[in-house]
Amino acid sequence: MPQQTIQPTLQTMQIGDQAPELLGIDESGQEIRLSQFQGQKLVLYFYPKDNTAGCTAEACSLRDNYSELRKKGYAVVGVSVDSAASHQKFKQKHELPFQLIADTDHTLVEQMGVWAEKSMYGRKYFGTVRTTFIIDEQGRIEDIIAGKQIKTKSHGEQLLQRERAESKK
Repeated sequence: MPQQTIQPTLQTMQIGDQAPELLGIDESGQEIRLSQFQGQKLVLYFYPKDNTAGCTAEACSLRDNYSELRKKGYAVVGVSVDSAASHQKFKQKHELPFQLIADTDHTLVEQMGVWAEKSMYGRKYFGTVRTTFIIDEQGRIEDIIAGKQIKTKSHGEQLLQRERAESKK
């Protein structure tokens, strides 16, 4: 795998910060607001691109663990800068049970601080830094899992392990 360097360029949301109310528009044109998830925890996960190996593995892991996450009180929403049409195909192809926000204007990725300069093979470009925000029932950021901390092939299990550890505290 090629070595990547990431330079965050925007203010990053921190644990304890209030997440934005307007999250964006999903693959079917529906507006998604944080208040729709009041009383639930929200897994808001940002990924670079539909139908790439790592992003597909992550989405499928969340799909495979979706019912268990729901039983634990979590909703799941994915976000990338891909179009709604791309999201529709991605969602259908992999039978994803959760909404995908098409953040084509980069509003949410910039608000959350996950749009950053990257470098691969010496070429610099901007892109989404793979990041998962766990948002509590009141809309505050409870935890942030980013970059190499995310195990794409087992991200759903990773979140459930985190939940088990949190419930023991």
